[in-house]
Amino acid sequence: MQIGLVGLGKMGYNIALNLRNHGHAVVAHDRSETLTAQIAAESGISTANSLSDLAGALNGRRVIWLMVPAGPIVDEVIDNLLPYLNPNDILIDGGNSNFNDSVRRYKHLKSKGICFLDCGTSGGTSGALNGACTMIGGEPEVYAYCKPVFDDLSLPGGTRYVGGPGAGHFVKMVHNGIEYGMMQAIAEGFEVLEKSNYDFDYQQIAELWNHGSVVRSWLMELSANAFRKDPDLSAIRGVMHASGEGKWTLETALDLGVPTPVIALSLIMRYRSQQDDTFAGKVVAALRNEFGGHAVVHNP
Repeated sequence: MQIGLVGLGKMGYNIALNLRNHGHAVVAHDRSETLTAQIAAESGISTANSLSDLAGALNGRRVIWLMVPAGPIVDEVIDNLLPYLNPNDILIDGGNSNFNDSVRRYKHLKSKGICFLDCGTSGGTSGALNGACTMIGGEPEVYAYCKPVFDDLSLPGGTRYVGGPGAGHFVKMVHNGIEYGMMQAIAEGFEVLEKSNYDFDYQQIAELWNHGSVVRSWLMELSANAFRKDPDLSAIRGVMHASGEGKWTLETALDLGVPTPVIALSLIMRYRSQQDDTFAGKVVAALRNEFGGHAVVHNP
């Protein structure tokens, strides 16, 4: 399938390569001329210097995947694309947008005759390149048309149509809330080890736990990777940034009357990390860097 891709950040760049590797004809654009030139030189992927050029390079019923930061920039890109789209064209928001924004965008685009899918995308940068987990919301007919894209982009069994407009980003939001709690539990456990009188090798313990234990997981594998690079994480500070989805999960849970104390406390610990340096904070910061390439704060 021919597909346009807007946004060549850490995730978007690898998604473009993944789709190309599966035989899709990708036309990519980023407002950074450097990134646009880089992907053209490294991969042979077709590029466009503007959104109008990108839309013009696509034939038939156009499918354009947006991989830009959540918030106003998504609306900006949509508004700038609209003059160049035809009725029945499809926009896919594969970023971490708030599900309420996705419902609003669906309704707005529907009034213009344009189709919209919201896709929660998980798996970090390695998943974007080698097989992601995708959660898709929108109209079933539109999803069915784009299903080959999602199937190829995702690991086997790692893609699902989960419901109507906004459902994909809702499921991804809850996923990220769970992720907050899981990472916080791992981090607190390692801090207990670190504060003990024993001289533990954290990498070895993480690898041990990832062979047959109840807590084995990709996050535990990433913990071992992080400790392999920096055995006591001394190079970084325990500053845990938050993308916003944990907060959205908690706010939604409160609106629905659902108690989520683990997610709530893990979110609070993200805020606390902005003030004090802790070993648990270092572990979460290292994990976020491992799976998503998120920035860490280095010690001077």
